[in-house]
Order: sequence, then structure tokens, then C-alpha cells
Amino acid sequence: MARLVGAGAVAGVLAAAIALPAVGGAGLTVKSSTEALNLKPEDLEEPPLKMLTILNDVNGKQIGQFYNQYRIPVRLDQVAPVMRDAIIAIEDYRFYEHGPIDIEGTIRALLKNVSGGGVVQGGSSITQQYVKQVLVNKAKTEEERRAAIAPTLSRKLNELRYAMAIEQKYTKDQILEKYLNISYFGASAHGIEAAAWRFFKKRASELNLVESATLAAAVQKPVATDPTLGSDARGRLLERRNLVLDTMVLRGKINKQQADEAKKQPLGFKNGRIPGGCEESKYPYFCFYVKNEILDNDDFGKTEKERLDFLNAGGITITSTLDPKMQKAAEKAIKNWVSSKDKPVASQAMIVPGTGEIRAMAASRKYGRSSKRNEISYNVVADKAHGGGRGFQQGSTAKVYTLAAALESGMKFGDGNSTGSAYYVQPYPNHDFETCEGKPTGGSAPHPVRNSSEGGGGFKSLQTGTWGSVNTFFMKLEEQVGLCKVVEMAKKLGVKRSDGGKLEQVPTFTLGVNEMDPVTVANSYAVFAARGEYCRPMAILEIKDRDGKVTKFKPKCKQVLDEEVADAVNHILSGVFTKGTMRGVGGIGRDAAGKTGTTDNYTAAWFAGYTPDLASAVSIGDPRGAFEHDLTGVTIGGRYYSYVYGASISGPIWKESMMDALEDIEPSSFVAPNMERFGGCSTQCAPKPPKKDKGDGDRDGGDRGRNPFDNIFEPPGDEETTPGD
Repeated sequence: MARLVGAGAVAGVLAAAIALPAVGGAGLTVKSSTEALNLKPEDLEEPPLKMLTILNDVNGKQIGQFYNQYRIPVRLDQVAPVMRDAIIAIEDYRFYEHGPIDIEGTIRALLKNVSGGGVVQGGSSITQQYVKQVLVNKAKTEEERRAAIAPTLSRKLNELRYAMAIEQKYTKDQILEKYLNISYFGASAHGIEAAAWRFFKKRASELNLVESATLAAAVQKPVATDPTLGSDARGRLLERRNLVLDTMVLRGKINKQQADEAKKQPLGFKNGRIPGGCEESKYPYFCFYVKNEILDNDDFGKTEKERLDFLNAGGITITSTLDPKMQKAAEKAIKNWVSSKDKPVASQAMIVPGTGEIRAMAASRKYGRSSKRNEISYNVVADKAHGGGRGFQQGSTAKVYTLAAALESGMKFGDGNSTGSAYYVQPYPNHDFETCEGKPTGGSAPHPVRNSSEGGGGFKSLQTGTWGSVNTFFMKLEEQVGLCKVVEMAKKLGVKRSDGGKLEQVPTFTLGVNEMDPVTVANSYAVFAARGEYCRPMAILEIKDRDGKVTKFKPKCKQVLDEEVADAVNHILSGVFTKGTMRGVGGIGRDAAGKTGTTDNYTAAWFAGYTPDLASAVSIGDPRGAFEHDLTGVTIGGRYYSYVYGASISGPIWKESMMDALEDIEPSSFVAPNMERFGGCSTQCAPKPPKKDKGDGDRDGGDRGRNPFDNIFEPPGDEETTPGD
């Protein structure tokens, strides 16, 4: 009896406290009661709702999303009126009539709670429920989360103080809108819009009576009634749905006939699929690149958690650099040459010179974790920092860094060297190839670097040595220029190992022993296209926050190479299509430059090239292990290859994709080289050839004999690298 009396007293105090704002001068007793319980409005911190982040392409079309709570907030007028009626009927039918709490409901609940020894009945208004949801959502620790739902009288009193402030701050419609957007409905659906789609594949504005009653039923116990958890949970949801319908009759929102007809309807759960993250994006490799750009950038949060919250819960809209037309061009070309069922994977990146904007990231194998479907579970187009792996050895596409360093040091087009068919790297300590730290290199014994079909020795100029991709020529050239200067040139162009480690400074650096990824290689070549301007690879153009504020991101560029040196590199690399290893493949009908690359023992093959408007790199290798699974005696894309060279597959992919990607872009031209500075030769000229008989033609700048570049499937002259010492 004493407990019931106490309960009545507390209930009376609460009732009087809530009535206080309405009754004004209700007397000293009421005032003293509210002061004793400190029942005064207390401001509630309302962190922004965790919302979906949208990733768009350069044209503003969605290509991905990020979230940890699938929620799409809507205005109250975007919710069907019958849905509003259903939720109010079952949760708080006097919502528009009472203050922060329903006094009758609170008294009834308190009597039940005290007699039961604890809080066993809620009696919460929609406003109080909103407060509880806010406290749960903003909890940073498990202890704070438990406190937000603790079945204690002190928690209910705190909830009430916050509710009083909320009722003063917002209109009833605003509170209902906030409640519908924050509530969890089960089945991973947060908020009414997400729930409408998840349960019925509809917008919240399209919900009918049966569907509205179902969602109103789910709010109270969203886990117990989660229809994805089996028949028992669906049975509980159906039972409570019918209770909602009966309650709507009781509250005068529908008539009995409507309720009876609605009860005859099945649950109707449609299991609308909630879109996943990058793994379900149409462009997963690019999506992962964007994701890692944000997670690794302090501009988006001081800590990893802050950056993750910004991405997954910030409700932002990201406009990216991806061009769907160029992406399609890359995907189509890759598909023409490499099957998604092949174990070797072809990957391509396209980048705009002068801005660093990534226009395409494509691969022959789909992203995923199913070995049965031959999927690949990492970003094969990018480096480890952007979700990638170790990459593949760069091969002879690295020779351009030596070429650029030679031109920068003062060499001319006609300068070069004479080497034999083999170049012997001397053992340690070899001071001919000292690192940038001044340390000698070399292995335990002399190590030969040989030419393949480039032929034997003789003099090669910067032009002919590059067009033929002659290994021994570039080893000697690196020795002449200095290993450190070549490494420093590569670094200036943004070259770094795909795995994030330090570049291996070894004599065979020029032959491409370091593992790279297409984004890094394409971007290094873009520097030449941009006449020496390096730009950091860029995937995000702007971010619009939930309030509509737009932050635009500018390219991060700097001049790292003399413009005329870049022009000279472009001039030489243009000849690769007409006089070099891509002669059998051909050009693209506009100014273009590039370089093939095949690694030692055919473990990977590359082509990197560019026009003044677009740079691209294509690699192919076996992610199971390039050395264990080389590209010899393989069938790729339905074609058999004894050996895969840079011009076998990567070159044709590059050509086809670039032609399509640039179809609507007016051709631009390279700037002609300064022939006063680079024309002819200095002191390292080729020896004068003996007089020739009349009519004895000299082919390709002095390289006589059969043209070795006619067969595009096995073009010799591009077997380049040896493992680093």
C-alpha cells in the first residue's frame, strides 16, 4: 500500500510539473515540487543524423555511396498522411494535444513501474522517444548507450527535461518529422524513407494503409519484428500490424471495415535491397580510390574515426573526376583483349595532364571475393594507399625517366653510346651506380643484362635506343647520367612503389624493377604531356555538405621539369609509334607519345602513353604471383601467346581506349622541340658510317636490317628487365 501511495505522489508531482507551463500561477506546492525534482527544460545537443554519402561522376550521376546507417531524411510532407496517422495512433495518440509528455500515460506508467519494482512500461510521448533516440545515436561508448536506454526513473526524468526543451524549440510537425527520420525500423533501415524502400520498395509518400500499419508496428521492437530474421519475426510483425490497425479504428483514423480488409492482406515484405558500398558500385576500383583519399586525408578529420564518420555518416555529396565515357572506352578496350575469366588481369588508368584528374580506372576482372567467379579483392589499378596491392614490375616504361634525366643533363637527340649485346653489372662495391645516399651497389658477382631481339651492340642514340628499347643502351646511359639523377627524376615525376616502400636504387632501376600501378605510371607520363608540370592524382572535384555548402578542390600542381626538356621527351617518344616497338600497332590519328614495357622473364607487360589532353597506362600480369605465373605460353582473351610483350596486349588496349576516349575532344599538338638545344649531338655522336653503295638504304636512323616490329602479337625488341641486385 505504501509503494502505491509513493507512486501516486511521484506521479502527482510529475503531472503538476508538466502542467506548470500551462497553468501559470498554480500555487506554491506545484512550484516547490518542480524545484525539488529540478524539472526545468534542459537543452539537448542534437548531433546531425548519420546520413548516406553520395558519390557522383563528373556529370553529377550517382556511381556509389557510403554509410554506416542507411538513412535518407525526408520532410514531413513527403510522408504519406496515413503513415503519420498510423504512427501517432500506436505510439502517442494525443501527440498534438499534450505537452512534452502525456500526463495520463505517464501516471499510468509510473503506477505500473513502481508496483513492478522498476520501469516496465514506457508511457513515453513521441517527443520523449525522439530524445531517447538522439541520446542513443550520439553515444560514443557502450556505457553511454546503455545509460540512454536504462530502465530507471532518473533516466526518465532526464529524458523529460530534454523533452520540455524540445517542445519549446520545435513545432509538433517538426518533432514528428525528426522522429520519423531518426527512428530505426529494423532490417537495417534507419528513418521512414529507407524503411519504405527496404520493406516495400516504395517512397514514404507512396505508402498505403497496410504498409503504414506495418512500419508503425516495427518501431517499438525493430529487432524482434525484423522480417529478414525468419518466420517467427514476421509472425510477430504481422500480429503487431493488426494491433496497429485496431488502434487506428479506436482512435477514429479508419473504420472497422477498412481494418478488417487490411488484416486479410499478407505482410507484403518486398525485401528491397539496400545498396552496398564500393563493392557494388559500377566502378568499384575508382570508388575505393575515392574512399581511401578521404580516409587518409587530414583535411577531412584529425583522426581516422573522424574521417570515417565524415565519409559514412556525413550526408555529403561528392562530385568526382570520373568520366563515364572515358571509363566505358577503357572497359570496352580491355574486354576486347582480355577475358574476365583469364587469370592474368589487365588494368588501366586515364589521367588529365595539367590537373591530375583521374578520368577512368578499369580492370578485366571484377571486384569481389569469389574465387569461383574469378574476382579480385583489391584495387588492382591503384597503389596500396588506395586499396591496391603490390603492383607489377614497371618494365621498360621506366626507361623514360633515364631519357628525361639525360636530356636534362644536356644531352642531345644524337648523343648516345656504344654497347655490346650484354652489359655486365659489376659486383659490390660498384661505384658506377651509387645511390642518392652515396652508397655503392652491385651483387656478389658480375651480373649480365642482355638484349633480346634488339640485336647486338653498336652505337645507339637517345632516339634509336629509345625506339628499340635497347637494354644495354639504357644501362650504359644510366651509368653516364648517374643512378641518383635518374631516381631523382622519377621521384620528381611522382614515381613511388605501389606497396608504399622506398624505391629500390639498383643498377637495373632504369629497366623497371620497382613494382608500380597504372595510376602512378600514367600520372608520371602526364608530366611530359603537361610540359613538365606535375599534378597530384585527383579524384574529387567538390564536396557538398548536408547543409548545401560546397567546397571545391583545386589541382595540386608544380613545375618539376623544364618545358623544353619535356618537349624533347615528347618528340622522341612520339617516334615509338612510327619507328619503334609500337610500329606494328600504330598511332591514334593525333599527336601521341608513349613507351612499351615488358619485364624480365615476361612476368608483366605495360604500355604507357599520352596526348597533350590525356595520359594513360595499361598493365597486365597475374595477381597470383607474377614470377610464378609469367606471361609465356598463355591464352589470354581467346588468343595464344608464346610471349606477351608490351605491344602484344597493353599497347592495343591503350590505342583502342584512347581513340574512343578522345573521340569528342579536339586534337592538340605537342610543342616542337628546341632543335638548337637538342638537335644533333655534342661529343657523344655516332661514328661516321662507311660510304655505302648507291641505293643501300639506311633504316630507322641507322639501324639496318629487317624491321623487328611488324608482328603486334610478339614484337621483339622489348624484353627488358632483370631482377634488381
